[in-house]
Amino acid sequence: QAATVVPSWSAREEMLDINLFRTEKGGNPDLIRESQRRRFAKVEAVDEVIATDVEWRQLQFQVDELRAQHGKLNKEVAMRKKAKEDADDLIAKAKEMDGNIKAKEAECDVVSAKRDELVKGIGNLVPDSVPVSNNEDENAIVRVSDLDKVLPADLMKEYKTVKELDDVVKKGEGKLSHVDLVQMLGLADTDRGATVGGSRGYFLMGDGVLLNQALINYGLSFLVPRGYVPLQTPFFMQKEAMAAVAQLAQFDDELYKVSGEGEDKYLIATSEQPIAAYHRNLWMDPKELPKKYCGISTCFRKEVGSHGRDTLGIFRVHQFEKIEQFCLTTPDDDKSWEMLESMITASEGFYKSLGIPYRVVTIVSGALNDAAAKKYDLEAFFPGSGAYRELVSCSNCTDYQARRLETRFGAAGQKKAGAGQSKQYVHMLNSTLTATERTLCCLVENYQTDKGMNVPEVLQPFMGGKTFIPFVKQLKDLKDKK
Repeated sequence: QAATVVPSWSAREEMLDINLFRTEKGGNPDLIRESQRRRFAKVEAVDEVIATDVEWRQLQFQVDELRAQHGKLNKEVAMRKKAKEDADDLIAKAKEMDGNIKAKEAECDVVSAKRDELVKGIGNLVPDSVPVSNNEDENAIVRVSDLDKVLPADLMKEYKTVKELDDVVKKGEGKLSHVDLVQMLGLADTDRGATVGGSRGYFLMGDGVLLNQALINYGLSFLVPRGYVPLQTPFFMQKEAMAAVAQLAQFDDELYKVSGEGEDKYLIATSEQPIAAYHRNLWMDPKELPKKYCGISTCFRKEVGSHGRDTLGIFRVHQFEKIEQFCLTTPDDDKSWEMLESMITASEGFYKSLGIPYRVVTIVSGALNDAAAKKYDLEAFFPGSGAYRELVSCSNCTDYQARRLETRFGAAGQKKAGAGQSKQYVHMLNSTLTATERTLCCLVENYQTDKGMNVPEVLQPFMGGKTFIPFVKQLKDLKDKK
């Protein structure tokens, strides 16, 4: 059997291996301190973990000593009873010691919980290949595709950071933005959507529905031949499961809570969340790795952190469809780093096939979320907006998520390994393929004509052979309405 369920959910929710903080166990606290510096996070947090861990180990030593003494005392009681001798004094002493052990264990548990909470506040280790900065203008450009469609010949050169390229990018002459185009093409009704669904609500209509479904179906047909297994996930998760895969800030800024029968649940912000939780408490057989999933779901986000941004159109909305790549690999031999490159390459292939100009950037260290060791973004060019906008985020979380989920690496026969053998966890990676409404916005800007929009060739079979979508409204009509 490839994956075996661990009998119980571990109460410990460490994100980094505690032994990394222990020099006597072969750990390297300086490595964690440097990673915290790269994240522009609190370096002192590492020393707080170490101090609390030392306190816990001292208490645990005392607990072990008391248990050993208690064991000896019980043996003496047994010997006296066997010899028909009075053992009341030893029994009283053992009872008192038992109370002391329970009190010391409780003290030990408090310190252990404090230490584990401190560990949870420290982000994944940032490798040397990540640019160190707290300014996303310095996101490093890895590759640029079809730059000749974006810039004139005299500006064609190598650009190293996003700011260098953004400073010379301009809006295409006569090009309209997706905000107007979506309405002119009759793809969505945001006015009635807001009336019914509130802020950022929308109805996809007519060819908008067909185009959105075409992106979904093309995304599936693109990934499945590349070894990805489709997985349609639940749209909501229990709080315990969501807490294992989401950062605390997401509960306030991103996640919708749903009340109803039983305990409250949370709507998913990405299929990455339920797919990660799908592997909670599993042992993954090395022979079955890597595992590659093509997640399909509707996603729900409050977008609190983006208040006032992209309020028009359907680029940034509370509800959208997404095709997600989610992969699990062995922790050995840099396999997860090879998978990271494979996943971003797959996303690049998808947008190349759609004929979209894009750039791949490495996100600076200070902008990484806690789980990601390294993240690439694929940013597509929007000629009507005159800007590159993010369509894909691709992250290697190494074993950071797997530790909290207790998704262990190893065959079933390794479960009873000796106590001195360190635990191993799988590596988890995630990447967008397409958030379809956002991709739709990019397509209408890149494929606009003076009469409507051409349908990308690869999408035509998924739209009944349709090659062109005409305008049903003119820009003048929209402006008159405003």
